[in-house]
Amino acid sequence: MERITTVLVLLIMKEGTGTSYHKVTFENPDPCALKGSSVEFKCSYSFNEGETVLQTRWYKGDFLGEIWTRVMLSDLPSYDNRTEYLGDRKHDCSIAIHDVQENDTGHYYFRFDTEKIGYRSKKSVQLSVTELSASVYPDRVRAGEDVNLECRTSCQQLPSIMWFKDGCPVAKPVFQAQAEDSGNYSCAIEGQESYKSDPVTLIVQYAPLNVSIKMSPPGLIVEGSNVSLTCSDTANLAAGNYTWYKDVSSSMLQVGSGQVLSLPSVNVSHSGLYLCRVRNGVGEGNSMGVLLTVYETDIHHLILRVGFGFKVVIVLLLTMIIIWACKKTRASPVDKEEHSHVNNVNG
Repeated sequence: MERITTVLVLLIMKEGTGTSYHKVTFENPDPCALKGSSVEFKCSYSFNEGETVLQTRWYKGDFLGEIWTRVMLSDLPSYDNRTEYLGDRKHDCSIAIHDVQENDTGHYYFRFDTEKIGYRSKKSVQLSVTELSASVYPDRVRAGEDVNLECRTSCQQLPSIMWFKDGCPVAKPVFQAQAEDSGNYSCAIEGQESYKSDPVTLIVQYAPLNVSIKMSPPGLIVEGSNVSLTCSDTANLAAGNYTWYKDVSSSMLQVGSGQVLSLPSVNVSHSGLYLCRVRNGVGEGNSMGVLLTVYETDIHHLILRVGFGFKVVIVLLLTMIIIWACKKTRASPVDKEEHSHVNNVNG
């Protein structure tokens, strides 16, 4: 009696185990894909030993009126050339959908048929399709202020996000703005960097940088000349104030304002070190000093005479060297002949 009971129990266990082998498992039942990208449904299935899979099919669920129906993807024209079955007839039932569109949102089911049974998944893969939306807060800041980059998506599970500025990766979505941070920002999901959001612009206002002075005319300045000093800079928030200073006995004396300092008919007293200070609504910047040296007219004439005399000497020396070289070249054959005659007489 005990032996019969044991056999019955084993038969029941074997039958129950056999029916449980028909099942479908989805690795990620709630994927979220970017519009235009590709998405893969990771899927595996099991069946009884000894059975052979004859056919595999994927379906999409949808309402026809008030009735929930499942339609094979191969019967839906919108999926033509966009689906790729990655599985086999053993245990892998994965599928990929390319160039995902908004109307691909929905529930997907898998079915396999053996020679004994047709089995369709009870649960589904629920696909969500989204687009990325980038934001920068605030979008106009001053250098040193905090900036926060935010990437929005309708996906319930927020994926890993990457940020780009003018196409180059950004280390952190929160940072203190500097002048070089001005530009266009976009976000992308890690691993799908080719599908970026529309760009948003960050404007960073900063104090004047690279302040410099250009003197005109360049070179030697003599009394009576008209001299102009022009102050230039780079800034995001146009400079509103230019102030000129001259170093007088180690003190900075204000000598003018405006982007250009005009010095008509200069004399020796105008000589000295000049600086430019630029201000805008963010801050200020200072130039390096530019030395203006004004020569007296007599000294200028002396310099010209010395320069002219130096040039004359150079020309005379070159002429003498050329004449000497020519004479030496012409004398060479005669010298050789005389030297040969002397040797013959001695012989």
